[in-house]
Amino acid sequence: MVRVMRWQSAGEAETARLAGRIARCLRPGDVVGLIGALGSGKTCFVAAACRELGVPGRVRSPSYTLLNVYQGRIPIYHFDLYRWEPAGRGAELEEWEEFTEGEGISFIEWAERLGGTLAPGALIVRLEHAGGDCRSVELSAPRARAAELRKALEREGS
Repeated sequence: MVRVMRWQSAGEAETARLAGRIARCLRPGDVVGLIGALGSGKTCFVAAACRELGVPGRVRSPSYTLLNVYQGRIPIYHFDLYRWEPAGRGAELEEWEEFTEGEGISFIEWAERLGGTLAPGALIVRLEHAGGDCRSVELSAPRARAAELRKALEREGS
């Protein structure tokens, strides 16, 4: 993985704008793993990305259902693995490749819980508390995609 870019966000609105910029660079089949502590803004990030991708209505964390499916310009698969227990409930993700290798975009909150089984081409968004409402946001991507994303994001504006 190569760090594509790192930003400092002064609040939720700024993080939402950043999520929109990143969403405009996504394409069908992309998997975005989100990593961060509770309250770091993972669900807010996904909601803003979904708005940019044409999802109408409210985007909610699928904490209790594991997966929410939204229809925007393309299908959006929103996973939340916070309550997922790999040893006891692994069957729930048995067919998850159906979503992550399809024609939509997958967002996976708590992606680190998958260990080494996250799609090899996944993009990683790491959100960290940086005091108050501020967040540090880092986007990493496989080497083959990193330069492409960096150029696209620079065109979107720093």
